Amino acid sequence: MLNLLQTEPKFVGLNQSTRAVRDGVVRAAYVARDADSHVVFPFERLCRENGVEIVYVDTMKELAELCEVEVNTAVAVVVNR
Repeated sequence: MLNLLQTEPKFVGLNQSTRAVRDGVVRAAYVARDADSHVVFPFERLCRENGVEIVYVDTMKELAELCEVEVNTAVAVVVNR
């Protein structure tokens, strides 16, 4: 599932990812385990409510590297084509 971040269309960051989940266009969500819980908890709840699979990544740095961005990120989503 992690390889999807490098090959499929995605949104990186809480605001864009949240919007995509609400719009119903998300294939999978990615959450960094070391992100602040008050930041990611509402996002995780939204994903569960919408039936979106959550994949956990150890660190925000690792998630940023997988997404090929230079800023550490707490969440990202892969969207349907």
